[in-house]
Amino acid sequence: MAVLLSFGHGFSARALAPVLIDRGWEVIGTTRSEEKAEALRAQGVEPMLFGAPMEAALGRATHVLVSAAPDAEGDPVLRRYGPRLREMLRRGEWVGYLSTTGVYGDHGGDWVDEETPLTPSTARGKARVEAEAAWQALAAETGAALHIFRLAGIYGPGRGPFSKVRAGTARRIVKPGQVFSRIHVDDIAQALLASIDRPRAGAIYNLCDDDPAPPEDVIEEAARLLGVPVPEAEDFETAEMTPMARSFYAESKKVRNDRIKEELGVRLIHPDYRSGLAALLRQERGEMTPGTLAGT
Repeated sequence: MAVLLSFGHGFSARALAPVLIDRGWEVIGTTRSEEKAEALRAQGVEPMLFGAPMEAALGRATHVLVSAAPDAEGDPVLRRYGPRLREMLRRGEWVGYLSTTGVYGDHGGDWVDEETPLTPSTARGKARVEAEAAWQALAAETGAALHIFRLAGIYGPGRGPFSKVRAGTARRIVKPGQVFSRIHVDDIAQALLASIDRPRAGAIYNLCDDDPAPPEDVIEEAARLLGVPVPEAEDFETAEMTPMARSFYAESKKVRNDRIKEELGVRLIHPDYRSGLAALLRQERGEMTPGTLAGT
């Protein structure tokens, strides 16, 4: 039986798990709290507390997905389980590491793809580059079928602009030339599934939609869909923002996704933020249920 061991079983992994369970897989997900463990169990996922002994789970796992972000000391999964992972990785069929398009750094709004040199300008991006390299080194040592997925800004059910727009707290910060790429969580799940079905050791994939756009345009579209006034535009240079919020505007780029289409045969469910937001709103209103992923 196929068994996925999911380290840091968060938003993206939770979208993939039901599809695998429907296929007859077992899914083991790590979490850091008993409360979240109960929620995973209710979703059909076998929970394990991160930091607990993992020998039995590693012995059963055929596939590994790593969603846990690096911290100040590096990759937490490798730090805690690196030695025990080695044997599993030698026999495992597929290993996926979820990274970020932040590894490319700032490109002044120009396009990047998987061959673009990694020049991160933020601490978060630099930590991801180091984590990617650490997983690649372990894969080279063990022969693991490692696949790296660089995710753009993630949105989906419960993670979108509608709540802030409804509350009147959404802000349209305008920085000329600023563009971001995004990805709906359903499309993350279908790309991961396509890679599991067509593994290629050493592969790197950008996961993003077809329409990189300024962040203020997304807020405007959310307001239009809700039928509420569009928030006033604020100039980035003079807007009051926390250092963390301002750091998200430090990099501007458009991310290409040709490889997931050509190599994995992915056909995006939500090719742009407009269709993605419209689907989220219909789902919120009970006009639709989450759809079955393409190809399942």
